[in-house]
Amino acid sequence: MVLPLRCSWNHFPEVFIHAPESVVKRHVAYLPAKAGDIDAAFELVLKTMSSSVVSTMLEAYGKHAPTLLAVHAEEAVGVNAIPAEMANLCAHFLNWPVERRIVQANVVNHTGADGFSRMARQAEFMGPVVAGKKYVIVDDFVGQGGTIANLRGYIHAHGGYVVGATALTGKTYSARLVPTVEQLIALRCKHGQIEHWWRQRFGFGFDCLTASEARYLIQTPTAERIMERIEAHLGGH
Repeated sequence: MVLPLRCSWNHFPEVFIHAPESVVKRHVAYLPAKAGDIDAAFELVLKTMSSSVVSTMLEAYGKHAPTLLAVHAEEAVGVNAIPAEMANLCAHFLNWPVERRIVQANVVNHTGADGFSRMARQAEFMGPVVAGKKYVIVDDFVGQGGTIANLRGYIHAHGGYVVGATALTGKTYSARLVPTVEQLIALRCKHGQIEHWWRQRFGFGFDCLTASEARYLIQTPTAERIMERIEAHLGGH
C-alpha cells in the first residue's frame, strides 16, 4: 500500500466555494461533465462559477503569482472533466498559468462514497512539481477534503507550496479544512489509542486529518468500529 503524503496544516485558508450543491448538481450538464464531456464541463463551470469568488481569489492569492492545479480524477463513469475546465476558466479570468502534468495516480471512486470509504481509499498523485512554485488547487467538489489534503501534501513533499484551494461546490462547513484544537483534543480523548495504528495505515497522524474527517471519526462510537470499517474498505491489506 502506497502511503499518502500529507503535511501539517499551518493555518491553511478556507477553500473558496463558488456555488451551492443544489445549483451545480441539478444542472443538466453536471452528469455528462462528471463522466468526461469537456463541452458539458465548460458549460457547467461557465454557468455556475462565481465572478465575485474569482475576484476574491485574485485578492487573496494574486501576490503569489500562483499556478492553477486541477484535480485530475478518474470516476466510475469516466475522467471527471470539471476541475480541468474550471482551472482553464480561472486561468482565463485571472491570467494565471495551469499545471497539467500532475495527475491522480489511482482510482478512488469517491463520488457518492461514505466517509470511511473516502478515508480508506486515499488519492495518490504523480507528476513533476517545480520547487518553490506556488499552487492553487482546483476541484469540482469539496466534501471531507481528503483529496485536496493529499494533493497539497504531494506538492509540499516535492518542494512546491499550496497557497490555497477552490471548488465549484461543496457544503459550507467543508470549506474549512484545518481541524480545530478542540476537535483534535476530542478525537484523541475518544480514539487516541488508535492514532499509532492510523499512522501505520496512512503515514500521518490525526493532526493531518481534515476538519470533516476529524468530525466523522469523533462521531464514530468506538475505535474498534473505525478500524473495522477502514480494514473492510482496504480489503484487509
